[in-house]
Parts: sequence; structure tokens; C-alpha cells
Amino acid sequence: MAGRKPPFAEQIMTKIDLSALEAALDALPSAYPGPGGAAGLLLEGAPLAARAWGYADLDARRPMTSETRLPICSISKQFTCMALLAAFPDPERLSGRLAALAPAFVGPRPSLAELCHNQSGLRDYWALTVLEGAKAEQPFRREDLAPMLAHLRSGHFAPGLRYSYCNLNYRLLADLLEAETGLPLEELYRRHVWAPAGMSGAVLTADTRRPEDRVTGYEGDAANGWIPAVNGVYWIGDAGISASLEDMLAYERWIDATREDPRGLYRRISEPVAFRDGTPAEYGYGLRRSAVAGLEATGHGGALRGFRCHRLNIRAARLSVVVMFNHQADAHGAAQRLARAALGEAEASPAAPISAEWVRSWIGAETGLIARISRHEGGGSLRFAVGAEPLREHEGALVSPLSRIEREGEGLILRRASENLTERLRPLPKAPPQDAGELAGRYVSADLGGAEMRIEARGGAAHVWFKGFLGEGRPEPLSFVAPDLWLISTRRSMDAPAPGDWTLQLSRDASGAVAGARVGCWLARGLRYDKRL
Repeated sequence: MAGRKPPFAEQIMTKIDLSALEAALDALPSAYPGPGGAAGLLLEGAPLAARAWGYADLDARRPMTSETRLPICSISKQFTCMALLAAFPDPERLSGRLAALAPAFVGPRPSLAELCHNQSGLRDYWALTVLEGAKAEQPFRREDLAPMLAHLRSGHFAPGLRYSYCNLNYRLLADLLEAETGLPLEELYRRHVWAPAGMSGAVLTADTRRPEDRVTGYEGDAANGWIPAVNGVYWIGDAGISASLEDMLAYERWIDATREDPRGLYRRISEPVAFRDGTPAEYGYGLRRSAVAGLEATGHGGALRGFRCHRLNIRAARLSVVVMFNHQADAHGAAQRLARAALGEAEASPAAPISAEWVRSWIGAETGLIARISRHEGGGSLRFAVGAEPLREHEGALVSPLSRIEREGEGLILRRASENLTERLRPLPKAPPQDAGELAGRYVSADLGGAEMRIEARGGAAHVWFKGFLGEGRPEPLSFVAPDLWLISTRRSMDAPAPGDWTLQLSRDASGAVAGARVGCWLARGLRYDKRL
């Protein structure tokens, strides 16, 4: 698809900065370098501009085109929610089936809507594959979810209380849909969304070992080069759809065409949602609500090792943006850049470095997670969830797209409105490194049905690895943060992006000996381990 100006360009010049948009599109390959990509925009349901560049497969020199189908990964979640709403006028009548899927679960169970809104409180199953001993490249079959569900006893917060991203929510929805309708999920997608939207090339490629159109995803970067990414996961409902740029732009045209229809599926999943306490929620039905150039936007990203994609719909401007990479550059940032360029908003100027007194490690009272604030040119960063969040200092507080951090006595208040979370952060003491020798040994988690954690300390280094029904994982570095608090760094896992940093908090018996630990990351918190050796 060429990037030439549409014939109606003169009619939209007052609304869209076409020259800035063309320049931003031209700059994508250099601003987000990698083997290949595709991007396009629609205005009022009509093509505005598009590009496809580079290669779908470097070794075969197969070019990337607007018809090359790539995994859209977690963008699939909104399709699952639309299929649910289309197939069942009252989806909550399926809630009773959840008990059979997770028979050991104790406590309040989430509603179907809370699954759709990532408010279930369930731990993410892709994060748990790390604790079950999986290596990044190994197969994960459809039936491999069952052992996890068999041991699922609790969540990490009560349903409807908070937001936490959880792929398990949509995997459960997929299983419920197929069981209740007797139809494969691909048929439900095709019947309710793909056919009406004209997405003629869309397919369900749940087995990531067999990508469509022989497309290859790549790990690496411009400094170190790119190597083919190896994936072995089977995912359905939470991800799994492959589609081309042409398919995704057809989807965006359908969204625009049905925008005023109260029965329109995208209109329905775009409606405001709330937490159980009535607080408005930014995430619902597989869509994240955000602001771009001061306008409300709905959209979602997707990630698999070797692939990144993002789509945005800005209803008030009737503007849609789609970005697809077969590498791991920031597709979300690229989509935002294109939207801002089209709407005439200048890029934000670099921030000044944050004040040094913010810089230290903190521990969250509710989540039990370590939060680390660092300072650098261009502001600072917060490491609390999956990746680093850019921080700016503003009116005595630190702000990021997801967080606001304010002082409270000796501690901090971390407010994350999208999660309905107000977290009190306690400063961690700066202390000499703790001897890792007393951590060494074997730990067992009843929360995970007997999965194990092994810690080894040797030659001044400490490593941890996990063993479970998926095998025995690779050793990961264990880093001291504060007395009885350590970080486990997971940079590669079966899902992408990886869970990131896990907090390991030791517990001791009456004699002061290490008796166990709690392990958690943003996606899966508060898992207990007892020391056995």
C-alpha cells in the first residue's frame, strides 16, 4: 500500500497535518529500527496514509507488505469480548461454569464482566509459567493450562477491587465460549467480527510455532543485530489472531461505520466501565481508554517474542492508527507518535532530571512489591510493574503515564488510577549486601501445588531457578535490595514482554533462620514458599 496523499487531502487539511504525518511515517523505520513493519491510518473511515517496509523474513528476503499477516497478539482480547457479547445477550449466565474450570478455588469468584475488564484478581498464567519451570522457547500446549487451573486456589486481590493485567481471564472466556456454543472460537470470530468487518485474511493461529505467511519475528536491536525468535506457546482467547495491515484497517473502517449504532459491537465494548466501588475504570472488554492530544482514545497493544503491534481509535477525530512490527520495538510509542503528528501536537520536550531525594528503593504495603526510582537525563524512571515507566517531576510530585507519586512523611503515596490502587511505599534501608548463603536451598509452594524454587549461592553470586510441571527453568540472577528483600530478574519468558522483576521477601522462624519466602511480580503477587532444605 503506497503512502501517497488521498484524493480528498485538501478537504481535511484543517483537521489533519498531512505533512507532519507523512514525515512521521517516513521516519518510522529509522525511529523504530528492525527487520520490517507496516503502519496505516484512517480518517472518517477512509485511507489517510500507509506504509510497509523491510522484510517479513530476512533469510528468504521476503518483503513485508500490507497483506503480510502478523500475530496481533493481545489485540485479540477485544475480539474475544465481542464474540462473547454477540453470542450471549446475558453473558453472566455462564459464570457458573467457572467453578468447574477451577475446582480448588476458594473465596469469591469473579464475574464474566470482571474477566473482560481484567478485574478478576487472578494471577497471570504466563507469569506463572516461569514459576512452573518453563524455558522461554519450549512448547506450551493447550492442555498444559489444566494443571495450573487444578491448583488455582486464590487470586492476589478480591474480584472487582483492582485492575491487574491477566491473560488467564480471556483464556477462560475462550474455553467458556467454545463449551457453551459448541463452535470453535475461530468460527465465532469470523461470524461476529471478521466477516462483518471485511477482515478476509484474518485467521486464528493459536499455535505460535506455525506463523501465517511464513513471517518471522526477531529478537535483538540495532546495536547487536537481529536473530529469529523461537516461540512455542499455544494461546487462544487472550491472543492468537493473525491479520494483515489490510485486515486491521478494514476493522478500523467497520468501527467507524458502526460508531453511532448502539448495538454495534465496538461501540458496546467502548462504553465506560467501573470497579465494584463505582470508581471509573480505564480498561474494559479488552480495550484500554487513554488520551492522545487531549482526545479520548480506545486501543490495545500486542506482544509476542519477535513481534509488537498497537492500534488506536480516536472517536472524536474519527482517526484510527495501526502499527505492526516483526521485531520488538515500541509499537505503542510509534502509534502515539503517528496520532500526535496527524493531530498537529508537537512532541513533548525532554524533562529535567528528577530530584535526587526521590532516588531509592521502596516496598509497597499492599502488593508487597519493591518499587525502584532512578534518576537520569530526561527525568527519571519507576520500576514497579512489568517495565520501566518514565517519570517527570511536576508540582512536587512525580508523574508518569500510569502513576503519580507524592510524599507522605518518610514514605511515599503511589497512586495508579488505572488500577484503582493507592499504594503506600516505605523506604528501604541502605545496608551492606546480605550473605546469600543463608538463602540457599530448596523451597516448595503449596500455592502452586508443590512447585519448587531452588537458590544457589556460590563465589559471591546468587541465582534462583524454578521447577514445576513444565520442567526446570534456567537460573536467574538474585540481587540484594535490602535486608531480607531480593529481586529476581526475568528478562525472557514464554510470554512477551517477560514478567520483569520479582520481589522475594524472606520470612524467618523464632530462631531467626530463614523459613520461607513470598515471591511476586505485578502480574502474580504474594505466592508463598516454605523452605525445606
